[in-house]
Amino acid sequence: MKVLLVNGSPHANGCTCTALEEVAKTLNTGGIETQIFHIGTKPLAGCTACRTCAKTGRCVFSDCVNDFLDLAKDADGFIFGSPVHYAAAGGAITSFMDRVFYTDLLSGKRSFYLKPAAAVVSARRAGTTAALDQLNKFFTISEMPIISSRYWNMVHGAKPEDVKKDLEGLQTMRVLARNMAWFLKCKEAGLKAGVPLPAKEERIYTNFIRE
Repeated sequence: MKVLLVNGSPHANGCTCTALEEVAKTLNTGGIETQIFHIGTKPLAGCTACRTCAKTGRCVFSDCVNDFLDLAKDADGFIFGSPVHYAAAGGAITSFMDRVFYTDLLSGKRSFYLKPAAAVVSARRAGTTAALDQLNKFFTISEMPIISSRYWNMVHGAKPEDVKKDLEGLQTMRVLARNMAWFLKCKEAGLKAGVPLPAKEERIYTNFIRE
């Protein structure tokens, strides 16, 4: 089993990565393979709703979004990490996730269906819960079970050395990892025991305009 962790910070080895590394280390101890995917520092366009992905299965912009989607189909769980910018997730990770989840939906690949996910955020001080709420919405609309910890998934610090002193935050990351590992093993055991996946319905699209 493998968990894909996304570092949505422009800093490859900053505070967000420090939190993700704590998660990854604990997952590895629990027998779960991990990979940290850094979205990098190149500009990431937002989704333009061109719907090219519905025809080609790939985003029209050739960048790390398509690279990530190539990996996502084989992953069993996901952790998305972001710094807090103005009480919200960073602009790059927001554009990244908008395009990742929209491409997956329109292409029909459903790489995230019933795969567990969690969001992790890092901040110097505040805005963490608002950023978590924003990121969690990507999971709930994609039928992804959300893995929780014993506190909200956040660490605090202005630099990695500060995060390493946030003992409660690091413990929250470890508990999150153990809960993720437990869920993945339970899911695997259920499938092996013949527990069927939920029955599917054809998607219904409506709007709120009524004649």
